[in-house]
Amino acid sequence: MSEWCLSWNPTLSTAFPSSGCFPGVPIIRSPEFDSQCLLLFNSLTSTTTMRLSKRQLSLPLSLCISTLSPRFRFHHFPAKFPTRRESLHTTTGTSQLCFNSSMEEQKPSALSDNVLQSHTVGSRDGCDVPHKWSSPGGGNKIDISKQIFCNRSLNMRNIIAVGFDMDYTLAQYKSETFESLAYDGTVRKLVYDLGYPNELLEWTFDWNYMVRGLVLDKKRGNILKMDRHKYVKVAYHGFRELSKDAKVDIYGSSLVRDSFDEPDYALIDTLFSLAEAYLFAQLVDFKDYNPEKIPKDVDYARMYKDVRAAVDLCHRDGTLKQMVAKEPNRYINEDTTIVPLMKMIRDSGRSTFLVTNSLWDYTNIVMNFLCGGRTVHGPHTCNFDWLQYFDVVITGSAKPGFFHEESRANLFEVEPHSGMLIDTDNGTPMAQVGDPSPKILLKSKDKGCRVFQGGNVGHLHSLLSIESSSQVLYVGDHIYGDILRSKKVLGWRTMLVVPELEKEVELLWELRNMRKELILMRNERDSVEDKIHYLNWSLKCDDDINENDKQEMLSALKELESKRDQVRLSHQQAQRDSHQKFHKVWGQLMKTGYQSSRFAHQVERFACLYTSQVSNLRLYSPDKYYRPSEDFMSHEFHILPL
Repeated sequence: MSEWCLSWNPTLSTAFPSSGCFPGVPIIRSPEFDSQCLLLFNSLTSTTTMRLSKRQLSLPLSLCISTLSPRFRFHHFPAKFPTRRESLHTTTGTSQLCFNSSMEEQKPSALSDNVLQSHTVGSRDGCDVPHKWSSPGGGNKIDISKQIFCNRSLNMRNIIAVGFDMDYTLAQYKSETFESLAYDGTVRKLVYDLGYPNELLEWTFDWNYMVRGLVLDKKRGNILKMDRHKYVKVAYHGFRELSKDAKVDIYGSSLVRDSFDEPDYALIDTLFSLAEAYLFAQLVDFKDYNPEKIPKDVDYARMYKDVRAAVDLCHRDGTLKQMVAKEPNRYINEDTTIVPLMKMIRDSGRSTFLVTNSLWDYTNIVMNFLCGGRTVHGPHTCNFDWLQYFDVVITGSAKPGFFHEESRANLFEVEPHSGMLIDTDNGTPMAQVGDPSPKILLKSKDKGCRVFQGGNVGHLHSLLSIESSSQVLYVGDHIYGDILRSKKVLGWRTMLVVPELEKEVELLWELRNMRKELILMRNERDSVEDKIHYLNWSLKCDDDINENDKQEMLSALKELESKRDQVRLSHQQAQRDSHQKFHKVWGQLMKTGYQSSRFAHQVERFACLYTSQVSNLRLYSPDKYYRPSEDFMSHEFHILPL
């Protein structure tokens, strides 16, 4: 489907202006056609506002464009995208109507090319700066650290609404300052509110130590990194590494495998959780080395519960957000590509929405900083200009519960200036008792972007007129709160933002030769072990071997066993060195040994796309068809050329 917008302006002169609807394209006047179009237009615009039928309106558009009077103007929007312009609005001197026309099978003409080209470089607010993907030099090979990686085919032409999380998605926080702020606030709550020893106040935070994808064993005080099959590969008790035998005794010797899920385990799936994971490890060591300073009834699980309670206290009393609001540039990375990205998406005819767990006051501060460099106390104070880049903003969404349509959370509309909450009936403001049409309700109908608090995904679908969940692409950073539930429960298309990926793929490229050497060393190790097995079985099963041959085989076996030990140690050390290039403790984010990590497995299962920054979307056409690379099973690797 291709959308065209018909405008009628009775005030225009009958003389054809040189700069018509499509500059440089000659248009032949036809009074008869004028009158026919006017009759059609009047019949369709008998009311001020109307919902258009979903039936296609058949008109010979090629004829319309080539014979149209300047009183009528067709505006083109890219194919396949129902836009937000679903209703007709009458303004002084100009009426506008939108309708759909099937154009997919028509061959592109010079006219349509010109129209599309002029539309591409434009933008919603009149900015003439071209989008990155269509600018001079655009379309070239994208740096590997900025690429978008695909797990499941996604044709963007089928997407009519693109949604975003805010924290750690649009707003990338600086770990060295923001996580330290969260850590310090949590420690103070533990000491002053929950009665922990004052010496905790002297502790410091290493924001590089923890990584996403770890699992905390609350009962045992252990921090684990697992592979995709939930086998524990790296384990620490506090900051003390567990031996291989200890790992097997604890996690590999039972008849029934552990699920490694709540309530006994905590999953570190978001960057917000790194500080609390580090503090938990510190408390485990503190309890082990200073048992007299922690009450006997406070075990590891209780300490983790206290850490979570302290974190929640920091969020409830506004400790963190007050500091961020004062100096957003100290805690949030500036990103001048957010606004061009939003313009590009909206210019492509799609709706945009924001769904965040943060409340309106904080959301407004962060988005002002991202979209205009505005701060509460700066020279350019906060306003609401950023709302022009969204159709719907939902704050206080309480994800992941938001993604359950049966959730009974009330949907309130937010009045941006005062922050007042207005009760709604599925998004429609409700009149108050004794005042059937208050001014605030009339005002809310006229504004572009609408701001809400609470609700559920059913409300969002209704507000955006979403008919199929597969028409929505949602971009977030939390594998559980943003991606897993929206994908598993709703079937939304999903994109996960993984900032750590930027460094990881760069290192993978730098270490590609080392990785090849590791493969060769592993193959050599297998070859030596196979020869040892052969000689052992020959000596055991072949009774016809003479004494001389037997001695030669024993000597060869001894040499192979020595070589095996050397190769094994060299291989293990090389593998350890390779992983420490990525992280000194936990190794590569997406790998555990030769297997995908648990985190990588979740990314592969639930994220249709993943990338290092949300702004990487700007490097690709909004109409792109994302296709995954071919999957290979083990039996295919040595057969098919790679």
